[in-house]
Amino acid sequence: MTKTIIATDLAPKAVGPYSQAVRTGDLLFMAGQIPLDPQTGEVVGTDIKTQTTRVLENIRGVLSSQGLTTQNVVKCTVFLTDLGHFAAMNEVYASYFNSNPPARTTIQISKLPKAALIEIEAIAHY
Repeated sequence: MTKTIIATDLAPKAVGPYSQAVRTGDLLFMAGQIPLDPQTGEVVGTDIKTQTTRVLENIRGVLSSQGLTTQNVVKCTVFLTDLGHFAAMNEVYASYFNSNPPARTTIQISKLPKAALIEIEAIAHY
C-alpha cells in the first residue's frame, strides 16, 4: 500500500498527530474539519450556517489542492453537537453538493474540539 500525506495551506493545519488528508490508491481520506479559519486557526462564527460554510470551504481547500472538486466526494460523515441544527446545516451542505451528492451519515455527538458546532470528514475519489 502506498500512502501519501497531504498538507495544504488552503485548509487549517493539523492541530495534533494526524494529517489533513491521506491518499492511497485512487482514494483521498480527509480528516474531520471543524470551522477553523486556515490563516488564524480560530473558530469562525457562532451559528451553524457560518460554521458549516467554513467547514465545507476547508474541505474544498483540501480537494482543490489535489485538483479535485466536491463532485469527487463519495462519502461524508457529519458530526453535530445538536441535531436541531440539521435543517440549517443541510441547507448550506446542499449548496456545495447540489448534484449527485455523496453518501452521508449525520450523527449527534456531545462535544467537538474548540466548542465547534459541526465537524465533517470526507472521502473523495480521484
